[in-house]
Amino acid sequence: MEKMRIRRLSKADADRVCQIYAAITLKDIDPDFKRVVEAHSQRDDDACFVAEIDGNVVGFMISYIITAGFGMTKSAWIATVGVDPNCMGQGIGAGMAEELFEYYRNQEVENVYTSVRWDSTDLLSFFKTLGFDRSNFINLRKVVT
Repeated sequence: MEKMRIRRLSKADADRVCQIYAAITLKDIDPDFKRVVEAHSQRDDDACFVAEIDGNVVGFMISYIITAGFGMTKSAWIATVGVDPNCMGQGIGAGMAEELFEYYRNQEVENVYTSVRWDSTDLLSFFKTLGFDRSNFINLRKVVT
């Protein structure tokens, strides 16, 4: 594999992040997704990274700090992660995660959370290899129509 570089997400990366996300989900991207990616790129305290190989963005990880909520101490949340399907299995996601963990260690954040669909075995396996396990929280949902 060529040399991988991990760097902070920039607003200019939003189109490529959307392309990667569309390639993973095999669905059209909601215009709000690009707006959310651009917004996260502008926040200094969010830990949002992209991975580049030969100057091309091949992966992204978007996360943010939660300072209060339902009795939690300052913690972090991984909102989304993606690697170009042509580049999966090369350690790109793990590399971005290590950069993210280092960032949060420096911010004195001890707990990083994420949420994964129960039937996304590949994503569950990825997070397990990073050391994630079940937490004390249960995801709840209300459909509003």
